[in-house]
Amino acid sequence: MDFYLVIFFCFAITLHNIEEAIWLPKWSQQQSSRFQKPVTSSEFHFAVIFITILAYLSAFSFLYMPKSDFAKWIFIGFLGSMIFNAIFPHLIATVLMKKYAPGLLTGILLNLPINSLVIYQMFSKNLITCKELVISTFVVGIILLILIPFLFKVGRKVTPS
Repeated sequence: MDFYLVIFFCFAITLHNIEEAIWLPKWSQQQSSRFQKPVTSSEFHFAVIFITILAYLSAFSFLYMPKSDFAKWIFIGFLGSMIFNAIFPHLIATVLMKKYAPGLLTGILLNLPINSLVIYQMFSKNLITCKELVISTFVVGIILLILIPFLFKVGRKVTPS
């Protein structure tokens, strides 16, 4: 795996998570926001920092242990999950609510093309199969969906309001 591709992934997810951290907590407080339960800045910041660290760990684990199937599966699961995340909820929420959903810009302009490029490079080097990509994206995506509300709850308890 090329170092620069890992750096691009980390860059994209970091900017995406910063965009969300700045605007999503306030956006989630709107009554029309049926895509995101209301969350405070401290809850969201705790969760997004934790998820960002996990993403970095997945990327650098695969970079330094390229023969580890487990490291590869977690990394490609993050790649696929972040591509899916650009579409749902960000794009879908923006279209249905007719109001910008925080994370859409970086999701569409950074995560989608950069993660697609990384996946393309991995396919071109025969590092992954379609089955691995689909299963890993599904498993990591489900784990993240389960983890996020838990992280909000922990963030509520460990961070001052």
